[in-house]
Amino acid sequence: MSLDLSTRHEPVSSFLKWPQSAAEWERYRLSPEQVAFYEEHGYLAGVRILDDDQIQQLRQELEPLFKPDHPGHELWYEYHTNESPNPEKVLFHALGAWRITPGFHDLLWHPAFTVAASQLLGGAVRFWHDQLFCKPAQHGGVVAWHQDYSYWTRTQPMAHLTCWIGLDDSTRANGCVHYVPGSHRWSLLPITGLAGDMEAIRDVLDDQQWEQFNHPVAVELKAGECSFHHPLMVHGSFENRTSQPRRAAVVNVFRNGVQSASSETLLQGVPPIAPGEPMEGQFFPLLFDPEATNQPSG
Repeated sequence: MSLDLSTRHEPVSSFLKWPQSAAEWERYRLSPEQVAFYEEHGYLAGVRILDDDQIQQLRQELEPLFKPDHPGHELWYEYHTNESPNPEKVLFHALGAWRITPGFHDLLWHPAFTVAASQLLGGAVRFWHDQLFCKPAQHGGVVAWHQDYSYWTRTQPMAHLTCWIGLDDSTRANGCVHYVPGSHRWSLLPITGLAGDMEAIRDVLDDQQWEQFNHPVAVELKAGECSFHHPLMVHGSFENRTSQPRRAAVVNVFRNGVQSASSETLLQGVPPIAPGEPMEGQFFPLLFDPEATNQPSG
């Protein structure tokens, strides 16, 4: 049995360079203009999270995880060597890397992520779950259009946030994320599938939504940069047609105080939390509290 890093609610390695002063914390804060852009459009792109050494460490930690029998494989919440129904279009998708390797664990506490997340959520940040989305060279599959919260209604109220972090440059050619600006103001849509049919979304949109949907924004990022998006933001990504992989780590969080809304298991292997009880404990650690004295306020 491998060591389960979910028992550690602080950085466990030298992956992070922890801020040593208020001024160092302050440099991670988003500008008022960035926060306003997120609130208006439902996403914010181009925030640098990782330096070159951190990118390289996560790439190295990721490589063994592609083998289903790797050490620690029993700790995944979900693990799909290919979630696509088409074996010729591969989408590697897995949840739970934070429990397995030190870099993916410590990434959750990265101040470049947590400070910005606290600003966008309007409070203390608690971990929900992580994801890996990887598209191999030449035959990488799609992530079909969807809203994240349609998969998360077992947690309420809706006070969630997603951070998509590129481990490679992401471009139109290799399957970068596309957003539909303003769709975070839509109501919750039915689930139409995560991997496979990029056209299925049409069946659940009204005419006005369809008109807005036809103007998506391709979010191209350099490796180490991230995009944040609202839980109702409609987003998806197309195939990787290039000679290089397109790898990404995703960190999903919610504002402290979100509660369970289900008596069922929230994540595979995680004990249920009774409806109405706060989401906390071993698997949902508090990542950042802006009221803490050693962290920036606001």
